[in-house]
Amino acid sequence: MVPTPTGEKAPVKTRWTFQWKELYDEVVTSGLCTGCAGCVIACPHDVIGYKHEPGQYRPFHLEEELGLANCVHGEKGCTSCTRACPRFRDWELEANEHLFGEQRQDDQVAGIFKDILLVRATDDLVYESGQDGGLVSSILIWCLENDIIDGALISELEGGKGGWKAKPAVATSRAEVLTGAGSRYTYSANTLAFDEAKEKGLSRLALVGMSCMTSVAPIMWTRKLGKVSKPFKLNIGLLCSKSFDDSMFEELFWVKYGLRTQDIVKMNIKGVFQVWMANGDYHEINLKECHAWTRQGCTHCPDFAAEHADISTGGIGNETDWTLTIVRTDLGRAIIDAMIKDGAIETRPGDDDPGAISLLHKLAAKSRERWPASANPSVRVGLPAPKKRP
Repeated sequence: MVPTPTGEKAPVKTRWTFQWKELYDEVVTSGLCTGCAGCVIACPHDVIGYKHEPGQYRPFHLEEELGLANCVHGEKGCTSCTRACPRFRDWELEANEHLFGEQRQDDQVAGIFKDILLVRATDDLVYESGQDGGLVSSILIWCLENDIIDGALISELEGGKGGWKAKPAVATSRAEVLTGAGSRYTYSANTLAFDEAKEKGLSRLALVGMSCMTSVAPIMWTRKLGKVSKPFKLNIGLLCSKSFDDSMFEELFWVKYGLRTQDIVKMNIKGVFQVWMANGDYHEINLKECHAWTRQGCTHCPDFAAEHADISTGGIGNETDWTLTIVRTDLGRAIIDAMIKDGAIETRPGDDDPGAISLLHKLAAKSRERWPASANPSVRVGLPAPKKRP
């Protein structure tokens, strides 16, 4: 500790030396890895691979010289992968300090925020194309048309609307945003579209992602990753308790219920898995039946509420045609206020749907309970202490 002018002792800054070896041991093989692919896009040597397919969705090392658990470049001082990982070491404390200048308290289990609103798009096509209130599509279109961003990392359906396998994509226009509108409930590491955005010369990006992905940019910023982090300008997080392997559609939806993937036109989760078919039929599937297809990277993820996004959104609660919207940062508030002024969205107080607020906090706490007690304890702030075995 170093004495300060006031006589207090300030912590000594230590050099960041952690590399793939530590990441592999502490995150990738420990079960904490969510598959966000932050380390993949951050690697300046392109030696971290990623398989975007069922049963995979996690990074792995491509070079064989030192084996899967170590990296030649890491031994020479490269630390990019750990600087980009939103599950490595004190990730939550670091992101909170960078974004908010404060730490989450016991009563903030859903993260730090400024406002909670119910929001929906005023444009009929955007509203109808999107999920619930169509807010995410509306934000992206408004930001593109007002030159706040020049592209967005989103997901779209592989093979167009005839399939339900999600894949990372770049949207630079209203039409491309609407092509990717709607929810999938399978995983797409949208960060992987970063290289395509670079190839297109885009330098001001929005990232739309599940909660685990929305911590990537703040962690890169606070750990001073540099070039890779600079294009990320806006962070939109999707409330997420889990995602499922694509194999669920074939092995459960088709085999048990006779629902062909190519005939599904819309899906939602409101206590049950809701499925709308092209012929007008509607089906409900008990979520307990889907648990066997839970993606491995979700089993220990503690962040339901996308706590490090500028704006977190999700269709929970009773108001099915409105999006529950958690405004977290000054940037998020500025965008929402400007969109209201322009008439791009309409809003109501979040308290108009108390059930949604209650469910937000309940699901946030439930997700945090997944975080192992043996891992970084700051993530479990606000939860009861684990019961000791007799």
